[in-house]
Amino acid sequence: MLPLTADTVRLSLHVLAATVWVGGQLTLAGLVPGLRALGDDVPRTVARRFQRIAWPAFAVLVATGVWNLLELPVGDLSTDWQVTLFVKLTVVALSGVAAAVHAGARSRAVLAAAGALSGLAAVAALVLGIMLHG
Repeated sequence: MLPLTADTVRLSLHVLAATVWVGGQLTLAGLVPGLRALGDDVPRTVARRFQRIAWPAFAVLVATGVWNLLELPVGDLSTDWQVTLFVKLTVVALSGVAAAVHAGARSRAVLAAAGALSGLAAVAALVLGIMLHG
């Protein structure tokens, strides 16, 4: 059997946190229409409960992302790789900021737009992360 290494732990935590942050947003988006049928406050209640899981997952993503970068000779990697990293970091920040705006939104329009932006940015970050490790 192969040994359990720090790299395996780091990448496993990063992927696990991404499944919660990205997958959770997509799942919640799919559930909201059905939740509305159960009552006006139900989607809000479920979203608040999700935030208790999602925000720690986002923090783990950021922490393990920094850890990932500390393990790489970023300055020695190609300009294309570095540009891709910059774009990924930008969409990660955009996903977090949009999620925070979504969490504090009072209007349905802002709620919908910020939620959609956070989810799309999260998916983009996921794809870019795969590109960086490919």
